[in-house]
Amino acid sequence: MTAGYEVTSEVGRLRTVLLHRPGAELRRLTPRNNDELLFDGVPWVARAQDEHDAFAAALTERGVEVLYLDRLLAEVMGVPAARETSIAAAVDDPRLGATLRHATTAHLEGLSAEDLAQALITGVAHDELRGGRGLAYQLMRRGDFVVPPLPNLLFTRDSSVWVGDEVAVTSLAMPARARESVLTRAVYTHHPRFSGTEQLYDASLEHLEGGDVLLLGPGVVAVGVGERTTAGGAERLARRVFARGLAHTVLVVPIAQQRATMHLDTICTMVDVDALVMYPAVADHLQAWTVTAHDDLPDEADTVELTVRGPRPFLEAAAQAMGSDRLRLIDTGLDPVTAEREQWDDGNNTLALAPRLAVAYERNTVTNAALEAAGIEVVAIAGSELGSGRGGPRCMSCPVLRDPLP
Repeated sequence: MTAGYEVTSEVGRLRTVLLHRPGAELRRLTPRNNDELLFDGVPWVARAQDEHDAFAAALTERGVEVLYLDRLLAEVMGVPAARETSIAAAVDDPRLGATLRHATTAHLEGLSAEDLAQALITGVAHDELRGGRGLAYQLMRRGDFVVPPLPNLLFTRDSSVWVGDEVAVTSLAMPARARESVLTRAVYTHHPRFSGTEQLYDASLEHLEGGDVLLLGPGVVAVGVGERTTAGGAERLARRVFARGLAHTVLVVPIAQQRATMHLDTICTMVDVDALVMYPAVADHLQAWTVTAHDDLPDEADTVELTVRGPRPFLEAAAQAMGSDRLRLIDTGLDPVTAEREQWDDGNNTLALAPRLAVAYERNTVTNAALEAAGIEVVAIAGSELGSGRGGPRCMSCPVLRDPLP
């Protein structure tokens, strides 16, 4: 028996979503470690929590069921297999050495399910570790982390993405985020909500992040290749979705390998069945390779033979794959300076709640005005503190159930 969750587009009415409310892990950020932990500043945590609560409230007010990752994780940390794999990943760190690794394992094993979930997310500092010992422990400073925190868990889109009725637990590229997929997999594997759900991908494979995966429409998946997702990851995903009948076309879209465009969804997102909002600086030259499978599919998914055509303009390739004459690109009309500012503030990273209804950061006033002029209702939310990790409403949400498009 499967869980009954399914996502086949970016804009079908959103019914269930997975979020993570930022917590004590954000309080671990300092000017000394924020770069290593992939934040551009040290956020005001209480304000970030208020902003996230308002985001979740905007979803629930529109009929969306909100699931919280930390709560689901606490509920599965009572399962021995989930505890074992999560603890093993937390201590799999060459900094620790054998003695400190054993002490940390003992500390984590002694925690209750709820406390363990909290520790895995917020980290364990040197002076919090019960029974700490060994040379590595002695050489650490009090504020150093034996188990580093996971402040980017806020961005639930990246560690998993649903394609049809299967979930891809992804392979995160940055060392500071790699352990997020272990926790996400524990939830999808052991929580009764997801009983029977097939897993399409896993963290041992080539790097692939959910922010680079867009479900343009039923059977059509776009995958950005850049800073976080490799061509090998896109190829592996293509083979698997073809073998399992989840898609007929994968569009592989190269993007600049830089911080401001780390994922495909930082430069474009869908806001209607035939419309995208896109960073103007890339709109004219974004290209795509069209990947399809040979008619005869082998039994082994990873040996599916692929046909690759292109490149051609992304919007043209997408329209053809979707069986449409053309896709609408919403012209934000931004001058270059404003465009760069609103791109940096995730102006193009919207979360569609339904066709022509999208959540966006309120600070991107020019982009939002252009969306509204094009007939898109904008649910504007605050994000001054949430955005310090470079992620918008889409980054902060993993849709688990959407209505199919008519």
